[in-house]
Amino acid sequence: MKRIFILIFLFLNLQQLPAQTFSASVDKNPVAENERFEVSFTFEGSDINSIRNFSPPSFQNFRILSGPNQSTSMQIINGAVSASRSYSYILLPNSTGTFTIGSASIEFKGQILKTEPLKITVVKGSPKPKDEEVSGVSENEIAKNLFIRASVDKSRAYLGEQVTVTYKLYTRLNIASQMSISKLPQYNGFWAEELETSRTLSFSTEVIDGKKYSVAVLKKAALFPTQVGKLEVTPFELSVPIEIPRKRNPNNIWDSFFDDPFRRGEIYQYNAKSNIVKVDVLPLPEQNKPASFKGAVGKFEFSATLDKSKTKTNEPISLKLSISGVGNISLLQPPDFELPAGFEKYEPKTNDQINRLNKISGVKTVEYLLIPRISGTREIKPVLFSYFDPDIKKYIELKSNPFYLTIELGDSSASYYVAQKEGVQQLGTDIRFIKTNFSDIKKRQEHLINRPVFWIATALPLIAFIGLIGWKRKQDKLSGNIQLLKYQRAEKIARSKFKKALKFLEAGNSEAYYSEIAQAFFGYLENKLHIPKSEFTLDKAYSILIENGIDEQLALRMKSAGEKCEFIRFAPNAGASTAMKEFYDELLNIVIDIEKGLDK
Repeated sequence: MKRIFILIFLFLNLQQLPAQTFSASVDKNPVAENERFEVSFTFEGSDINSIRNFSPPSFQNFRILSGPNQSTSMQIINGAVSASRSYSYILLPNSTGTFTIGSASIEFKGQILKTEPLKITVVKGSPKPKDEEVSGVSENEIAKNLFIRASVDKSRAYLGEQVTVTYKLYTRLNIASQMSISKLPQYNGFWAEELETSRTLSFSTEVIDGKKYSVAVLKKAALFPTQVGKLEVTPFELSVPIEIPRKRNPNNIWDSFFDDPFRRGEIYQYNAKSNIVKVDVLPLPEQNKPASFKGAVGKFEFSATLDKSKTKTNEPISLKLSISGVGNISLLQPPDFELPAGFEKYEPKTNDQINRLNKISGVKTVEYLLIPRISGTREIKPVLFSYFDPDIKKYIELKSNPFYLTIELGDSSASYYVAQKEGVQQLGTDIRFIKTNFSDIKKRQEHLINRPVFWIATALPLIAFIGLIGWKRKQDKLSGNIQLLKYQRAEKIARSKFKKALKFLEAGNSEAYYSEIAQAFFGYLENKLHIPKSEFTLDKAYSILIENGIDEQLALRMKSAGEKCEFIRFAPNAGASTAMKEFYDELLNIVIDIEKGLDK
């Protein structure tokens, strides 16, 4: 009888223990397109201290404005203790339609509990109010205490003159975790060069209107106007997670009794947006513009050197031009020069060494390979280089010394110069002796003209000659059409740079890897889509791809990958090698898909 009473007692107590449940709910469904709503994931049971590792679902098609926000409650009914813990998020739909929020999971005493998926219907609704509040948070109040300010060092500039734009974050609030870029500014009408800034944000203090702010430089860029008129730079948008202290409920006395001693707050995702920057671009003066001027603006020095003053015919010489100073080194065009008769000039080798601190500066060297074909004394006239100095508002022309070259007659049988400068190889030096025994020689019975080999041997040179003519005409056409030449070679150049980037990846040099892979991707788009470097933007590339019949999904992949290339500089770490390799494969596949699409 004693054992029976014990079993009955245990049974009655077990009946009073609540079951462990984990469920999902929303405060409204359907919701309007611009309406915020709350989704909650709630665990109910007697032992909430045993739950671990809450894992939220992926909120695709929604923007997280706040969360996860934790709340805990406990109640005792007829001696039975029950408690619950909720994880809530404030969401905003990105578009209309019916969407599914997946399952959240949590670990309870070694067991994994999951919620049921939620279907949310988003319908057309009224525009969002200007000062809508969520969880008692006013965006107007946040905007007064956290904002991005864009400023330029000059509001009026000449065409091609550097304008430096700086983006600073001002805050009096507590930033909870790492920020993320929502939208990069568009530099329409400018050629832009990113200036070097610290990879990690370093805050200083500034006082504005009597209020003390923590200030950090987010981004700096050197802008070189490529067109005249009033130009604008679109805003820079940043998603900033802010910690907002929880407000007590004055109607509930238990809020004070069970108040959080650590004063943990809610995380609110605020979208900070900079102001629009305007620059008035003036045209360069036409008065006193030298004939040698090719668009250089800044302060430069110029020199020209010839590696030798005495040579022989068919032997190469090198003419090296060097331009150094402050200005847009990347866009400088090498000066033209005249050669006397009897010289051949090859495509130059160009090298840029650029310093990207507060002012873009550096050195551009251009080396020409020249081959004299006629002997005698020749003069290469002075090389002229001119630039516009915006500080003194004048054109300045620099001139090298003339070059005098003595050319002696070289070996007339010598082959023309080739890039590898290989030595002459002598072939067939063995002596072939006179044949005195003809016993192994037989008279040919069949005429050679009747054999198929004769006609094949006769036709092959003709076919090869016709093919050579066709190939030469194609090359001449490409040489005369620089855009067509770049279009034809775009994929080849991109593949070469991708291979070079892969070597940097294998060597563990992440900075060189990201730099090379970005140059490969953007250079391919510029060449393939006929977009000048100074006018290239991802939006323009997207529009041209759509105009050429490229699938919209592929164009969006291109734009997303391009933005990811630009985001890399904001990452505090280079990332795992596997992620870097996946990024490499993603860009390479986009190039291959665009090639296939354009071929069709």
